[in-house]
Amino acid sequence: MKENVFDVLLYLFENYIDNDEADKPDQDTLETELERVGFPESEIHKAFEWLESMTVVGQESEAVSTEEPELTIRHYTPQEQERLTVECRGYMLFLEQIGVLDGSTREIVIERLFALNADEIDLDQVKWVVLMVLFFQPDRDVAYAWMEDLVFEDVEAVIH
Repeated sequence: MKENVFDVLLYLFENYIDNDEADKPDQDTLETELERVGFPESEIHKAFEWLESMTVVGQESEAVSTEEPELTIRHYTPQEQERLTVECRGYMLFLEQIGVLDGSTREIVIERLFALNADEIDLDQVKWVVLMVLFFQPDRDVAYAWMEDLVFEDVEAVIH
């Protein structure tokens, strides 16, 4: 099975990101555990770089105005359209319409999706990346909770 950066991120997020700060192991311990469970070292390092960049992006977004933005229309470049299917773009638009994403957060999501360097971006990746991005955004607790419900509702629907 070919594990990629997204798989490593998903493992980390599900097992550690949302835990209490006191329960979180250091990066060396996490790297050892990730290697032990079978993730390739190169993908582990890429995942930590992705997360490090995410925290920088999250800090930069704090400088963005907190005024209520109007709904914007996003025109995707041909390269973006090639990597983000109509289903993925439609889902992000849906999230904007219900208030989970705003224009600046949507741009962070798109940037983080492309930073995965995946050959294909599917809807599940979009959902999880939105959840991860919202986790790092200040004052987005309600949007994070909504997205968490949407993601885990879909997981439960597949299980049943």
